[in-house]
Amino acid sequence: MPAQTPALPPIAIIGAGSMGGAILQGLVRSGLAVGGVTVTNRTRAKAEPLAGQPGVTSIALEDQPDGNSRAVASARIVLIGVKPAMVPELLSEITPHLGPDAVVVSLAAGVTIATFESILPAGTSVLRSMPNTPAVVGLAVTGLSAGTAATPEDTALVRALFETVGTVIEVPESQIDALSTISGSGPAYVFLLIEEFLKAAIGKGFSEADARTMAEQTFIGATALLAASDVDPAELRRQVTSPKGTTERAVAVLQDAHLDDVFVRATDAALERARELAAGA
Repeated sequence: MPAQTPALPPIAIIGAGSMGGAILQGLVRSGLAVGGVTVTNRTRAKAEPLAGQPGVTSIALEDQPDGNSRAVASARIVLIGVKPAMVPELLSEITPHLGPDAVVVSLAAGVTIATFESILPAGTSVLRSMPNTPAVVGLAVTGLSAGTAATPEDTALVRALFETVGTVIEVPESQIDALSTISGSGPAYVFLLIEEFLKAAIGKGFSEADARTMAEQTFIGATALLAASDVDPAELRRQVTSPKGTTERAVAVLQDAHLDDVFVRATDAALERARELAAGA
């Protein structure tokens, strides 16, 4: 997060589920949400754990059916975190209550900026975001795309919000689905690799606890080394791979499995499904 990030205006998070909740935690940790944050959830059970945090107002819709409208009425930035199928109805509900300078930000996968702009008042500033689950620990990668009415100032404001939970990449909306196949789905790919690495360690006689320590800490250490280095991953791999050594033999097996093709096909499959979801399939 940049050292000179400005204080943020009032924010509403409509549907503060896992991702909205992660963003809320980042905002609270940052201390930048000086205008306050209002969050809504359908049930009291989901709303209550979010209450009591500094500057946070948590609304349960089962207690306050007009809670969404109340939340957005005083907010400059409105994050939409409900399920994609619920977005059109929600936008129609909150439209009469949005302020004239409201910036509406989508967290909903597959819902286009055009859908938002077709329902919201003409000229409403809309941005589409694609954060990933490491937002929970402040290490997200968030893709951000600006709508037709979003100004550079609006984009900078929303960028500052998402920088409270990690790194932001601004892309045209035409690339947001492709981005989702890399950073959005990416944590699952990493977890799968760790899962298989752990199984291999157990198969070589290590206890589950020791196998997990080796697998997890190896990935954590390698990524930390990459983050601290000014060389690319391929060079770091070569530095570990001594000629005619054990690592070289192992890497050759992995390369013979055509991992390059596997990752291309996997991300292509994810992109195809993203486009199906955008089309309502």
